[in-house]
Amino acid sequence: MLIGPIVNSGAIILGGLLGGFLGVKMPERLRTSLPQTFGLCSMALGVVLLVKMHSMPVVILSVILGAAIGELFYLERYIARLGNMARGIASRFAPDTGMDQSVFTEKFVAIIVLFCASGTGIIGAMTEGMTHDPNILFVKAIMDLFTAAIFATVLGYAVALIFIPQWIVQFLIASAAVFILPLTNAQMMGDFTAAGGFIMLAAGFRISGIKSIAVGNLLPALILVLPISHYWSLFIH
Repeated sequence: MLIGPIVNSGAIILGGLLGGFLGVKMPERLRTSLPQTFGLCSMALGVVLLVKMHSMPVVILSVILGAAIGELFYLERYIARLGNMARGIASRFAPDTGMDQSVFTEKFVAIIVLFCASGTGIIGAMTEGMTHDPNILFVKAIMDLFTAAIFATVLGYAVALIFIPQWIVQFLIASAAVFILPLTNAQMMGDFTAAGGFIMLAAGFRISGIKSIAVGNLLPALILVLPISHYWSLFIH
């Protein structure tokens, strides 16, 4: 039984409910400034992950190809639909924050990617799948508890529903890790982590309102970077 994804999902539910409850009681100026602060934190995390890059051409190529695939298949649009659906479900049980729909969608898509595609979550899920050690996901659960609470003060109770896609992603990764992890090496994982850093950096720009980058369309880069890194080191470097 995979414990880590369950604990991580529970932390998001708890944080989302707590933040949604506190959000309506917070001054408007505070609800406006919090996303900017957390966007800055996301950008800082992205920079830290980029430092682990092994081959810059591999990561850049993966991000470019991933973005092209994401644009062709309109991944961002489907993620936005999930966000709007979550808002609709949450509004049936609790008051909505009243945020403009376009602004809500803009920020919600970014935080779905932030929760579901973080390097910590993916590596933690792979580690538990291979070694049955959920400690990395336990650490992520602690961070996500506060992260979800902060975002929910602005976006409302809909944040709590992010546990659904996150649990699915972590469960699938942990289940597939038995086959994937033995095929990787330190260089491949470094490039994989750096690709996640690009996505975290893009999410930070978007959450802060600096630049609206289609972060959902970058997700295919996480799938492409491992094989590209492998064949690059095999034939080119």
